[in-house]
Amino acid sequence: MLDRHRISFGTDGWRAVIAEGFTLDNLERVALATADWIRDTYGQDRPVILGHDTRFGGQMFTRHVAQVLASEGLPVVMGRGVTATPVVSWAVQDRGASAGIVITASHNPPAYSGFKIKGHFGGSALPAMVADVEARIEPWKERTFDAPAGGIQEADLNAGYYEHVRARIDVAAIQEAGLRIVHDAMHGAGMGMYAALLGEEHVVGVRSDVNPSFGGIAPEPIDRNLEDLPSQILEHGCHAAVANDGDADRIGMFDEKGQYVDSHRILALLVSYLAEDKGLTGTVVKTFSTTDMLDVMAGDLGLPLVTTPIGFKYIGEEILEGDVLVGGEESGGMAVKGHIPERDGIFIGMLVLEMMARRGKPLSQLVAELFERWGPHAYARTDAHTTPAKKEALLERLRSGGGLRDIAGEPVVSVSDVDGYKHRTRRGWLLIRPSGTEPVLRIYAEAPSESEAQAMVADATRQAGV
Repeated sequence: MLDRHRISFGTDGWRAVIAEGFTLDNLERVALATADWIRDTYGQDRPVILGHDTRFGGQMFTRHVAQVLASEGLPVVMGRGVTATPVVSWAVQDRGASAGIVITASHNPPAYSGFKIKGHFGGSALPAMVADVEARIEPWKERTFDAPAGGIQEADLNAGYYEHVRARIDVAAIQEAGLRIVHDAMHGAGMGMYAALLGEEHVVGVRSDVNPSFGGIAPEPIDRNLEDLPSQILEHGCHAAVANDGDADRIGMFDEKGQYVDSHRILALLVSYLAEDKGLTGTVVKTFSTTDMLDVMAGDLGLPLVTTPIGFKYIGEEILEGDVLVGGEESGGMAVKGHIPERDGIFIGMLVLEMMARRGKPLSQLVAELFERWGPHAYARTDAHTTPAKKEALLERLRSGGGLRDIAGEPVVSVSDVDGYKHRTRRGWLLIRPSGTEPVLRIYAEAPSESEAQAMVADATRQAGV
């Protein structure tokens, strides 16, 4: 029987388990809807840029999408080989394309694949664009897709992207400072990219081979998935480690001592560097689950601040509509002024390295200076796997106002439901939010110390019964 999987887009594209929901038939449905939207919106003269990460069947799925689009009269440019998401987004902007499509499930577990749409501006498709595509998805019916001669081209998209990065990052300063990093590609699309930009003598590559199982873990650059990096830094005498997710649009870092530098601290470093060292201005945009340190910094530095729902597409809207200095989210996706309006784990890592080189300070000192100026902020998170029934029961309880009354001994003073349910106490905040792409409840907390943040998460998990 044909799969009649209901197709809906989450926070960043459509994702499903390979051979269950993610099938060639369903992929055709999404590709045809996307082609219909492109034709109606942009006509048929501008190319569509395609790329894929290292997941199982990536090249096969991408070629199938290319065949569908070309048969619908759209010119297609496919990245040659594995192509990171930010490279596709850059190519969309550089080539004046109508859209980009990346076959990737980003940081999801290995069993998943996905379909990300990039807008003509070189960033995540805006919510209205995604809704338009989703509304056009029709039931599957058997079709033949015959692409016209020359309708599909292949191109090395990386070369132009590297030129773009070198024009905006002081690579020479990083090299002259003698900085050396460990780069953990997590078996994803970012493999070899830092070595190409900095030179192999400046990079120790780990998990830089294609492995569609990702070593049995989800390729998400958070500390629990990067346990070997601290020892790699010390063994090789490196100044930092950079890790990227499966399609290289997210980042996690470690300092020279092997201490994890999460996305909140990276965002704070970017705000400090761009505003104070480079003299740039603009709005600081963060998602609902991102650190309050940015609020404190923005106020101190005289910068506007906007908080959005979770999902980079909302940050993208702010970038396109206004003057944004830094935009970012808890999950490691960040964008900065002067680059594409898109998450880019490669560019962001290079920018932090430039900061280290120009300030002449190790990463641990740069982070310590943040806390000295703007106070301690510690973060904790857990992804609680549960049954659909338990998840829905908890969400109904929160919707009806029967949420948590106290957390780790502190009374809840307010609850906000911008995206999920954010409980504030005198010592910090805790957010409970269902995942938009997985059967998971995400529980986040921030407090002045790591032990307090972890205690809040543990207590909320207990109370939630998941």
